[in-house]
Amino acid sequence: MSVHYGPGTHISIPDAMLRLPFIVLANLYLLLVSLLGAPFRMMAASHRPAYVRFRLTGDPPYRERRRRRLQLGGSRPEPSDVTSVERLRESLELLAKDGRVKGILLEVEDLSVPAAKRDALVAVLTAFRAQGKRVVGWAVHVDNEGYALLCSADEVLLPPMGRVELVGYAAEATALGAGLSRVGIRPQFIRRGDYKTAPELFTRPAVSDIQTRTVESFLDERYADLVDVVARGRRKTPEEVRALIDQGPFSARRAVDAGLADALVSEANLPAHLGLAKPGDGEEETELEPMETYLSTVPFPPVRWKRLRRNPRVAVVPVSGIIIPGKGASGKMATSETVVKALRAAGRDKRSKAVVVYISSPGGTPLASEQMLEAVQRVARKKPVIAYMDRVCASAGYMVAVGAKEIWSAPHAMVGSIGVFAGKFDMSGLMEKLGVHKTVLVRGQNAAMLSFSRGFTPQEEATLEAEVEEMYQAFLDIVAKGRGRTKEEIHQLAEGRVYSGVRGKAVGLVDQVGGFEEACRHALSLAKVPAAERFEIMTYGAPKQRVNLLKLLMGASHAQTYALCPTALSLNGLGGAETFEDAARFGVADVVGRVFPDDQWPFGG
Repeated sequence: MSVHYGPGTHISIPDAMLRLPFIVLANLYLLLVSLLGAPFRMMAASHRPAYVRFRLTGDPPYRERRRRRLQLGGSRPEPSDVTSVERLRESLELLAKDGRVKGILLEVEDLSVPAAKRDALVAVLTAFRAQGKRVVGWAVHVDNEGYALLCSADEVLLPPMGRVELVGYAAEATALGAGLSRVGIRPQFIRRGDYKTAPELFTRPAVSDIQTRTVESFLDERYADLVDVVARGRRKTPEEVRALIDQGPFSARRAVDAGLADALVSEANLPAHLGLAKPGDGEEETELEPMETYLSTVPFPPVRWKRLRRNPRVAVVPVSGIIIPGKGASGKMATSETVVKALRAAGRDKRSKAVVVYISSPGGTPLASEQMLEAVQRVARKKPVIAYMDRVCASAGYMVAVGAKEIWSAPHAMVGSIGVFAGKFDMSGLMEKLGVHKTVLVRGQNAAMLSFSRGFTPQEEATLEAEVEEMYQAFLDIVAKGRGRTKEEIHQLAEGRVYSGVRGKAVGLVDQVGGFEEACRHALSLAKVPAAERFEIMTYGAPKQRVNLLKLLMGASHAQTYALCPTALSLNGLGGAETFEDAARFGVADVVGRVFPDDQWPFGG
């Protein structure tokens, strides 16, 4: 910081010196609070729990979401809930140093994390066990992913009514072409690339061989990963695990008999099983306490002291959901204005030496994605930018990613789908069956091109074909320039082909396969920031409020061309996309915008 006292007078004062008085006062306050509470915590020290309970549910973030101001409303998590991978790691590091603590009880309920985040959680639990502590897993009902995480525990417990849905993965690919034809609806789509199968949901009477092979490639990878995780965790051979999967699902008793669980223990008997109480001793029921109760028994728990020298910071910009033009922030849609503003703010943040663009999107409109791409490229000229994906980064989502210096992916994320399609539904046959008559009046030969009251005229179809081809060639140019390849080389990988992170790296669409924390540390290394044990994350552009879905769809209705992930199916066990919101989240959405009459999504959600 520079201070001017007058003509010719210029004094430079380091920011650390300006912060020094505030740091001292803040740390004195923290010290005072810690000392005042110490006597009470000392009195409670004799009640320190030998096992601490953690409840893992939903999809906790990688890092804690720190709020700058008080936010009213919303539900408060349960005391034992894991609020982030970061917070779980910090808690277990503290517990590992306490000789009185024997281990933790990890309760798993409705877990919905991607495989990459599951691996991050497993790494935290493995490090805790390496310190001589025990991890006891307990769940009432778990699916493939939940059980895969439980396999990292020393002991797996189930209540007598429990259930293990270890059944492998299934995919349901749908073709509506014949059904729509029967009711008088004629889908008209133009696509660039045989592997861009999204329109096939509406145009074909049966699922194509290309789509079947694409889906099976992902099923093979996920199934092999599940077999490997269970085999290592339960000390079985892959052949034994495959045989057990074919016998699933399992009741709790069958799971114990098959060696998938170690014992049947009801929730009330968990303390007795862990040696914390004797069953039926007539005393008050013993509770397994959460982390905050444990901290209340530690005389001097760790304090987050304010440091004079700040930790390195990485700015994270999420691009989550279907990419569309417009405003608003929602977990289901990534709007261009929100993402562009977030990227600009991340670029201006002097403390953030690098930026990670976290992409979880099946694609969207070229207009919005190119706006985001340009914003990524502008930031990349100032500081290192890494694109990271752990679920899906396809089509328009991948277009955004190629603006980064490097692309990082989780092993089983969906990547690629470089291709374009456009079209509409001709509803004239249905309207004729219903006795509805419409007259289309135009001024301009292509003015009613997207009207669903009639099909394309030859000129309209030629115009749309030219637009799709132009968009596809532009897409190839963007990817070729971003990846340092020729346009012909990218074309051989494009035409809608979808890759996993591992296969994407093999063909050059991904630079590194790894986890979120690794990507952030690598971004700092590219910024030549000295290696630090800890670093901060500042998120820009995260959703702050719920946005009306219909309004967002209407906002997308102005786009005519789409670049979405082509996997038109429901993945049982790979995300279970049953509604439009789920489809957008897990990368199996097919078409949005003006392809539906009155901008309505007709299949739920």
